Amino acid sequence: MRCPFCGMQDTKVLDSRLVSEGAQVRRRRTCSHCQERFTTFEVAELQMPKLIKSDGSREPFDEDKLRSGILKAIEKRPVSSESIETAIARIKEKMQATGERELPSRWTGEAVMEELQRLDQVAYVRFASVYRSFKDISEFRDAIDHLENRRDSGSLSDVKQEGK
Repeated sequence: MRCPFCGMQDTKVLDSRLVSEGAQVRRRRTCSHCQERFTTFEVAELQMPKLIKSDGSREPFDEDKLRSGILKAIEKRPVSSESIETAIARIKEKMQATGERELPSRWTGEAVMEELQRLDQVAYVRFASVYRSFKDISEFRDAIDHLENRRDSGSLSDVKQEGK
């Protein structure tokens, strides 16, 4: 690691600790040349799967696009930023856990709907109305009935069965 103060490459690690629930390693370092101390953070760089669009084209996963879609659905709803970031992290973890290099973009939409269903039911219906291109009020009613049935049965997972 190059020293940010003098540019020398001879640095020594004084202390290492796990941070961010084990997702990062914080290292306290000192430069052997100028004796300055500094901190570095180490994060695993994992390749996210590419998304296969409905027209067959492929595009890299875009976390900002995912966040934007969720934020539009959640707009003016009582959902914390922390909950949104946790939902995004869960979606990314699930994507990586598939072990696939490519996933249909529909997979991401379904994962977003599953997370929104947990976070806020109004946001879920908003997102579903755009994602599934609701044509009339009966489709809204069906989505709401589905939510009520899931709430009554106590199950809010397995969204993938919905809409098939």
